[in-house]
Amino acid sequence: MSFLTRKYPFPEGDHQLRDSLVYAGIVFAILYLLQPFGFSMYQGNKLLVSMLFGVVTFGCCCVYGFVAKPLHARVVPWRIWHAVLSVLAMVLWIGVCNFFVFSWVFHYAITLGMFLQFVYWTLIVGVIITAFSVSMNYQRHLRSQLETLLNKTTDEQRDVVVTIRDTSVRGNDLQLPINDLLFVEAQKNNVAVNYMQEGKLRTVELHTTLTAVLDDLQAYENIFQCHRSFVVNLNNITSAQGNSNGYQLRLGGCPTTVPVSRTYVPKLRSFIA
Repeated sequence: MSFLTRKYPFPEGDHQLRDSLVYAGIVFAILYLLQPFGFSMYQGNKLLVSMLFGVVTFGCCCVYGFVAKPLHARVVPWRIWHAVLSVLAMVLWIGVCNFFVFSWVFHYAITLGMFLQFVYWTLIVGVIITAFSVSMNYQRHLRSQLETLLNKTTDEQRDVVVTIRDTSVRGNDLQLPINDLLFVEAQKNNVAVNYMQEGKLRTVELHTTLTAVLDDLQAYENIFQCHRSFVVNLNNITSAQGNSNGYQLRLGGCPTTVPVSRTYVPKLRSFIA
């Protein structure tokens, strides 16, 4: 259930025409190549009839996108369960329209029982299509634009200054605004703190451990250990590439990628709203 309530910021409207053509092509290919539902018995021009169903599917997608786009704009944030219902409703709409076209082409009398049976099987197929479509789009967005999915606390921490302690006798503690912190990397007996200062990337080595750094910053949920050697500020993530086996994170203003090991991927996803 927590997965269904995550934000789903995939911009559906930006790809409406492309997706409509894809759905139309799938319907055309299934009918023309596989010829299910007794379509192989049709004595007319199968190519033209298959194209007709493809055109109907394309029109249904365009109409549905036009109707659903205002709803998508009003519901903020748009969550995964919203997307699931939206795709399932579109599949049902396409199926119903094609059902009436099918009845017209093959001269079948429309009965309530026949219609309900068709809706039943459409919903079963629709659930599979919906699960595949939504999960693929979500994973693609997660890989490329993780920052739009995270609950960021940048505004709340605008004036927060944190201290990372140096445990050596002559060491100096590092104080910096938490929003400037990018990541901390363990290096043998030291850690390298990477942060932004006046628009430039800075790195300072301190004699301490990653565990001690996490203790210093334990009050801030956006400070996240993503690898046994890395701690990252989630607020500064700009993109991520990878999958369930691990990610490579990019942070604003920093050319270095920060790894998220497989062990920490589930925990990273728990931060997604």
